[in-house]
Amino acid sequence: MQEIFDYIRLSIPDNRQAWKVTHELEDIVAIVLFATLANADDWVEIGIFAQSNEALLKKYIALKNGAPSHDTIQRVMSSIEPAHLQRVVRLWNELLSRGEGQALKQVLCIDGKTLRGNGNKNQDALHVVSAWSKQNGVCFGQKSAPGKGHEINTIQELLDILCVKGQIVTIDAIGTQTAIAEKIVKKQGDYVLAVKENQPLLHDEIRRYFADEVLREASEHHATLEKARGQIEKREYWHTGAVGWLQGDGKWAGLHSIGMTRNTLTALDGTQRVDERYFISSLPAGVKTFAQSVRGHWSVESMHWHLDVTFREDANRTLEKTAAENLNIFRKWSLSVLKLLELGGKYSLKKKRFALGCNFGRYVDKLMAL
Repeated sequence: MQEIFDYIRLSIPDNRQAWKVTHELEDIVAIVLFATLANADDWVEIGIFAQSNEALLKKYIALKNGAPSHDTIQRVMSSIEPAHLQRVVRLWNELLSRGEGQALKQVLCIDGKTLRGNGNKNQDALHVVSAWSKQNGVCFGQKSAPGKGHEINTIQELLDILCVKGQIVTIDAIGTQTAIAEKIVKKQGDYVLAVKENQPLLHDEIRRYFADEVLREASEHHATLEKARGQIEKREYWHTGAVGWLQGDGKWAGLHSIGMTRNTLTALDGTQRVDERYFISSLPAGVKTFAQSVRGHWSVESMHWHLDVTFREDANRTLEKTAAENLNIFRKWSLSVLKLLELGGKYSLKKKRFALGCNFGRYVDKLMAL
């Protein structure tokens, strides 16, 4: 962790007037990260954390003029470009993977989330599109938009800054656009894109293909069965490289396969709910890789769930866009840290935050050693 703080000191521009600076930038960043880990969810709580742990924090950061107020912390966070913080998190990701040899093909799940507390009658809530890796449990990049209606353009901007070479990019139906597929292929990545009614002809063609029993049986098939919340869930996947018959298939760059999933939930009383979904992909035929990609995509929903439940993101009323996005980056960074941190018990991420908040001094050395 000390390597990260050194990088912050040397690499993040400080746009404040030098003669007004009372607290070092890296100190503020360290406080926000530590406080976010230790169950602080808003600026006042972050300020209270800093003041309550001032003597302890001075062992790890300078704090030459004591603990900053919550107003100072928020003001500094409003002055840092989110792109600079994202580079810090990317360095963290690289340090975690150091010494692991050649990177394996992984699934990058791209999806958006609205920060509901950032909106009011005068402004749309900030919408953040993230690239999440289930394998690493980290966010590899994000881009913000003024509202959900701008998500398609924001996905393309995010792809511009991501390295997707050799990786599988998964996006829900809103990202099933020819320009997005082309961009992924040009950057030497693969895609698995959901197809819904926003692509009516394509959706109907794939649906009718897998509705044909003969064609479905000729496709590769994979199934899993598991118990989930008192229900039996059967997940089935069909995947085929037979795509030459699709009308206009040439407009989808690198299109090599189509797939279908069918999830059957059986309740204790015997009632069933069946959900079928359809996909296009640049992957060659191979149902297990397809299944892993589709199933892996929903890890981004788990990340969104943690932001709301573990970090209470939607309850945060930060209206300034830059500060709100920077807090979002800290929460995702904290998710990665909390997953690595061992506290000597089998704790959920939420309970880990609670434990850190109760006795931060007991665990700070473990944090610094990560």
